[in-house]
Amino acid sequence: MRHCSAGGRVNVTPTLPPGWQVHDIVPGVRLRIVRAMPDLSVALNIEIDRLWAAAQARMGGTLFNGRVFSADVIAVDLLAGHWTEFRRIVAQVDCPDLFAELDLRPVAVNGIVHGPDGVVFGRRPAGAVYQPGQWQLPPAGSVDNGAARPDGAVDVLAAVLAELREELGLPPDAVCASQPLAIVEHAGSHVLDLGIALRTALTAAQIQTAHATAGNAEYAGLEVIAIADLPGFLAGVASDLTPQTLVFLARMGVLSATRVD
Repeated sequence: MRHCSAGGRVNVTPTLPPGWQVHDIVPGVRLRIVRAMPDLSVALNIEIDRLWAAAQARMGGTLFNGRVFSADVIAVDLLAGHWTEFRRIVAQVDCPDLFAELDLRPVAVNGIVHGPDGVVFGRRPAGAVYQPGQWQLPPAGSVDNGAARPDGAVDVLAAVLAELREELGLPPDAVCASQPLAIVEHAGSHVLDLGIALRTALTAAQIQTAHATAGNAEYAGLEVIAIADLPGFLAGVASDLTPQTLVFLARMGVLSATRVD
């Protein structure tokens, strides 16, 4: 395991838009499948098909209807839920009123990569399905059934490390320490972002090289921001910053204020 250096703190107060909320979790929080995916009524299935077709048309037919973990119960030490279809999630994102019928809280992992040169930020492409053009903390992505285990457990660390390799081109052994921090629930879509701090000993140049040579095109831009430069960077991108970002930075300890609601 690589040696990790400690970071500093900056004074920025995180806030969340109306309707967003933070769920506290313990570092050893577990995810578990406890039921099968519920059936849909004929009318609801038709409406989801319509919304899915519209989303596919916007994205040029590139969407894949995989399985994503959706939490039914959120506790500090356990998220219990079921596998759902991505098309149902897309429908609920595009039409938040469907939450009353679908009751989906899809879980996504959100890594906070912090190395000796600072924190990694990525800008989502303008054509992204969700939060297009916004700066966030990569890697990030849905918890899909690649994280499923035979006993019904869902390996959330495996999920975030898979995203780390896919999006940034970094192998699991680039991480020398990890810790779940908190869950941020988005208003409207009810997406649950589970923030996980990922400490690395890699320099900014090594991270940028890995992204350029082995990462994907998930981000239109990638920056490694020194702790001392965070206030200026965050102020400059404030209008294009995903709301969960400041929460996770505060919970990780690089922001001096921790009040978020």
